[in-house]
Amino acid sequence: MKKVILSVIAIISLTVISCKNEAKTEKEVPTTTVEGRELSVANFGVRGNCGMCKTTIEKAAKSVDGVTAATWDVKKKSITITYDEAKVKEKEFHKAIAAAGYDTDQATGDKVAYKNLPKCCKFDANMPMNQ
Repeated sequence: MKKVILSVIAIISLTVISCKNEAKTEKEVPTTTVEGRELSVANFGVRGNCGMCKTTIEKAAKSVDGVTAATWDVKKKSITITYDEAKVKEKEFHKAIAAAGYDTDQATGDKVAYKNLPKCCKFDANMPMNQ
């Protein structure tokens, strides 16, 4: 009888632990908020080549007031930006990235800034973006 009761308790414990792990997985993506407002996320293409491009592109995006995070993917040639829509509109970070010399899918990079980029950062103007 004790073995049956212990077996039932073990099965119930495993089920509860299993259910708790499933619930954790779903909750691991937190909602990002600022001052009680949910933040918006934009994803778009940006031309570039290397780690130096990544640093410059992300710095340009983060310099815009209202942007809380920016991550450029070197392989995909795309950036994901988290921002407060109450403070900034999406076109503003396109402008900031273009001012740093990089093309986005909505803005052409500033020619003077592009000329001042390191040699490794000179990208092909026909390079596919947001792959």
